[in-house]
Amino acid sequence: MGNYFQPEIETMPLEQLKVLQSERLVEQVKYVYDHVKFYHDKMDEAGVKPWDIHGVEDLHKLPFINKDDLRDQYPYGLLGVPLSECVRIQSTSGTTGRRVVAFYTQADLDVWEECCARAIMAAGGTKEDVVHVCYGYGLFTGGPGLNGGSHKVGCLTLPMSSGNTERQLQFMEDLGSTILCCTPSYAANLGESIVARGLKDKIKLKAGIFGAEPWTEEMRHNIEETLGIKAYDIYGLTEISGPGVSFECEEQKGMHVQEDHFIPEIINPETGEVLPEGEVGELVFTCITKKAFPLLRYRTRDLCYLTREKCSCGRTHVRMHKPMGRSDDMMVVKGVNVWPSQIEAVLLNQGYQANYQIVVDRIGNNDTIEVQVELTPEMVADNSKSVAEREKKIVAGLKSMLGILVQVKVVEPMTIPRSEGKAKRVVDKRDLYR
Repeated sequence: MGNYFQPEIETMPLEQLKVLQSERLVEQVKYVYDHVKFYHDKMDEAGVKPWDIHGVEDLHKLPFINKDDLRDQYPYGLLGVPLSECVRIQSTSGTTGRRVVAFYTQADLDVWEECCARAIMAAGGTKEDVVHVCYGYGLFTGGPGLNGGSHKVGCLTLPMSSGNTERQLQFMEDLGSTILCCTPSYAANLGESIVARGLKDKIKLKAGIFGAEPWTEEMRHNIEETLGIKAYDIYGLTEISGPGVSFECEEQKGMHVQEDHFIPEIINPETGEVLPEGEVGELVFTCITKKAFPLLRYRTRDLCYLTREKCSCGRTHVRMHKPMGRSDDMMVVKGVNVWPSQIEAVLLNQGYQANYQIVVDRIGNNDTIEVQVELTPEMVADNSKSVAEREKKIVAGLKSMLGILVQVKVVEPMTIPRSEGKAKRVVDKRDLYR
């Protein structure tokens, strides 16, 4: 237990940070070339040898890997240590294909939990706090990561897991939870339940650490107002380690990447060209300290940009903008690129809660898209606007945002199923016809 704000690392001058990264990258490249046949073969195929990598300036010489590579090497093909040195696995859900299983040595776990501890402290956490973790546990990285980080800070940790909202609220009230860790959609769900039960004055939450799914600034403000907290973003991938790869500080203007462990790049998703600071593209990560499941130049499919603008918190690590979506989350409807986050922004700007669903279908050769969204209790009590008028206003807002006509169906409160983990916002029925 201790202080996991580490100024000697987190406020390190850029020149010194580059030296540290270069040393670790050179060592890591040689390590994976010698210990992982997949990398040995892939680097040979690309005409790259470990001695060609002298520092971060040579990172672009290494080949990319992607999720298909991880699935193809399931389960042991990317293992960098003897299995006897591994102490845990975590895994993706496998909803879009074969599962990805990530392995950890004890040292890997220590680094991961340290990263999560830094995130908790950046959100104002100390050993005096009660950290309420209702990310899922088990194979999902959310619960174990924040749980371990909370322990390192020395907080009282409530390992609630997801679901059972009544129990969540009881423990939150009785044990005085001060920091909430969960998906933003579940935070919105909990906030709605707290307001409905008149518990807001009995809840002691001061901050929330939310991630594992996309969420908009509009949703952040909605959660902060409903729960009376400051809502911090956290980012991670099972493949890289889990939550804590990057996190927000009090400035809330991007997430600091923990560059002593992960090197980020932004590339053109079509060409693979490395893009300069400030340009939007696909986020790529290289792990420079992880040994059991080391990934070099892993393509995340998340779209964002990086900035090294000075941060008031004093941290010098590069910040990544909140991902604007995933290249594989984008829907093409009527020939137009549509992101769920665009639809969410329109709905929240018009005063709706984050309870909605997008249904895409095909009639003949024509795509259709319908957005279903709930009335709030306040809207039900307000008779000044009819449902038809509300629907018409949303249609206009979506037309302005997307450039296409979207059908809208406004439904009664509590009609759309609530999320207790990652929210499923899109139902694409066109998949049935493919």
